[in-house]
Amino acid sequence: MINSRDILETVDMVKKEHFDVRTITMGLSLLPCIRATAKETATAVYDRIAKRAENLVRVGEDIATEYGVPIVNKRISVTPASLITSPFPGEELLIAKALDNAGKAVGVNFLGGYSALVHKGMTSYERSFIESIPEVLAETDILCSSVNVGSTRSGINMDAVALLGRMIKQTAELTKDKDGFGCAKFVAFCNAVEDNPFMAGAFHGIGEGECVINVGVSGPGVVHHALESAGDADISEVAEIVKKTAFKITRVGQLVAKEASKRLGAEFGIVDLSLAPTPAVGDSVGRILEEMGLETVGTHGTTAALALLNDAVKKGGVMASSRVGGLSGAFIPVSEDEGMIAGVRAGSLTLEKLEAMTAVCSVGIDMVAVPGDTPAETISAMIADEAAIGMVNNKTTAVRVIPVPGKGVGETVEFGGLLGSAPIMAVNPASSAKFISRGGAIPAPIHGNKN
Repeated sequence: MINSRDILETVDMVKKEHFDVRTITMGLSLLPCIRATAKETATAVYDRIAKRAENLVRVGEDIATEYGVPIVNKRISVTPASLITSPFPGEELLIAKALDNAGKAVGVNFLGGYSALVHKGMTSYERSFIESIPEVLAETDILCSSVNVGSTRSGINMDAVALLGRMIKQTAELTKDKDGFGCAKFVAFCNAVEDNPFMAGAFHGIGEGECVINVGVSGPGVVHHALESAGDADISEVAEIVKKTAFKITRVGQLVAKEASKRLGAEFGIVDLSLAPTPAVGDSVGRILEEMGLETVGTHGTTAALALLNDAVKKGGVMASSRVGGLSGAFIPVSEDEGMIAGVRAGSLTLEKLEAMTAVCSVGIDMVAVPGDTPAETISAMIADEAAIGMVNNKTTAVRVIPVPGKGVGETVEFGGLLGSAPIMAVNPASSAKFISRGGAIPAPIHGNKN
């Protein structure tokens, strides 16, 4: 049984190695909130969140104090909002503002779930919803959005992919005073999961319970420190070290998740094992890969090292928690990882190498800044490439890319906080426009038909 003694050995992790529980995320169903009008629905949405999540932040802070483990973020994810707004096409912003205001009222960092699932087809109300996203992200502060455009079972909805490229460009333009920051609150998915506690892609799946607590752990600094102490261990020993370290990290997440769900009167959902970096020195996934023996992240061998890391994290974590879910792997967001930033600046880490790395880790091309004049079709093609990797490999992949208005390769954009800073990366100049304009769908792979 997990108790307070189980986390005594994590004291050094917290003090010296940047260990934290990255987020407690309350997943909340909003299906009971649909009313006759958009205004009534918005009021019901606000009231439900404000009542159900009123103690979320306090409980998180209490647990952090009692157990001595920082809990960095307290967040909410909700039912994919396209379902809530479906009777009210054209009035989505009213409900989006209710979501944003409710999240701010209860004091959470972010609220996710302004989302649509269109991996097989797109209804008229879902098209209206997606077209609302740029204005919604420009007019709200903590609300995050996502769209699932593909799955291993259904293939890739290329009409939706084409629409998202244009939507991302419009979002960047509407938030150009903040260097396109609205795009940092949006992610395009293939094989999106219903219990992801991390933003910007969190939503509360329709297969989930009424109110669920999902916890995301972190700990790149802990893994890096463990490998530093390993000396010249061979690759098998490196994998074992990572596995044992992931076990220690995850059992703290298990304890926090059980305590939080009990105190909040919610179901215990999952612990997400993902190594989530920050811009702080010593808290980088990129530096873990370099500690394995790479001169710079992005050089040859990076994908193999990342595959080892991702697999060992999963193997160690599943032994430490009764419920593992979410994304559970190693994140490689560029702006949020000082080692990845250094790799870009050194010229060893390119978009093409990032794409290769995403075939073996969580989640995809994440928090990447590109020139503001990047065509919408090129952004759509990036989404299609990542979705293809996810579809064929039966894994979650995603794209969170920011075309920064008025800026080009070699410049840097500052987002601050956990979102960090991003060097603007070069994009292949050859056009993908004809491919994207064809529309239709990429069929599911043959191994997707498993019945």
